Amino acid sequence: MKNIIKIKGLFFAFLLIAVGCSEPDYEMGDLTAPSNIVLDADIVGQDEAHPYGDGSGDVKLTVTADNGVSYKIDYGKTADLNLVSFPGQQMVKYTKTGVNTYTITIVAYGPGGTPTMVTRELTIESIFEPAPEIISSLVGEEPENPSDPRARTWVVDKSSVGHFGVGPWGGSVTPEWWSAGVNEKVGSADCFYSATFTFEQVGDNQYTLEVDAPDGAFTKTGDLTTLPGIPASGAEACYDGYTGGTSEFSFGPATTGLPASTPSTQTSINLVGNQTFIGYGAVQKEYEILEITPEFMYLRVQGTETGNAWYIRLIPVE
Repeated sequence: MKNIIKIKGLFFAFLLIAVGCSEPDYEMGDLTAPSNIVLDADIVGQDEAHPYGDGSGDVKLTVTADNGVSYKIDYGKTADLNLVSFPGQQMVKYTKTGVNTYTITIVAYGPGGTPTMVTRELTIESIFEPAPEIISSLVGEEPENPSDPRARTWVVDKSSVGHFGVGPWGGSVTPEWWSAGVNEKVGSADCFYSATFTFEQVGDNQYTLEVDAPDGAFTKTGDLTTLPGIPASGAEACYDGYTGGTSEFSFGPATTGLPASTPSTQTSINLVGNQTFIGYGAVQKEYEILEITPEFMYLRVQGTETGNAWYIRLIPVE
């Protein structure tokens, strides 16, 4: 019996050696970091007379690098770094109106995933003219006396069903997940209804928003809001650390990706900075105007949570 065991042991030892000898040898390639990274930016319509392009905001971006296997890019459209996959060449539209400088970040990955990062500043002009009726509905008609302000003040329309709601960000323009009833937040979040939003035209293509929030801002906390005076933690509620603020805003083409056939003006209100909000203190500052008349406006903004869209209906204070 012992001899049999020994023989079996020798057989399996030989088998392991044989199998081990038959395995191919693997070698990891050189972990070479990419070098000579070049970001070419072909701004549409750029020439001597138009150094920042033709106003369309369209730019063709091309990235090349020695030993570059794949790339990620941050387009510089927001203050936070947001790296996404980049195919190496792509048409990109910048929609913030006026002449603006963006810091573009490229990360090139070499064999084995070794990264190299570079940045480049790019100055682009975007010209956008909203429909005249959108301007007149939002800030009022031109005053007879040029010295009078052209401004209108708005509040959330608590008297209508659906004045506040939430739905999916993509593929829908309805608050299909939840819709507020009449006076839904009375008693639980009175600041949602007492805050006022005054839109004013202060010059040619120059606009400001003044927010007066005597009972605080209706928002979330921590990283789910950018408003000053909001605590680092807590539930969605009214927070009186914020009492109001003023900022510039501009009109721009909606960048939400909704098809042209969708009920929308395809125009957005883009707030500058973090001192203001409209109705709900969202992180994003682009409020798409789905519909606007002199009697009401209906806005859509990307929610604080990924994949959510918030809907807000406002009416003017007469």
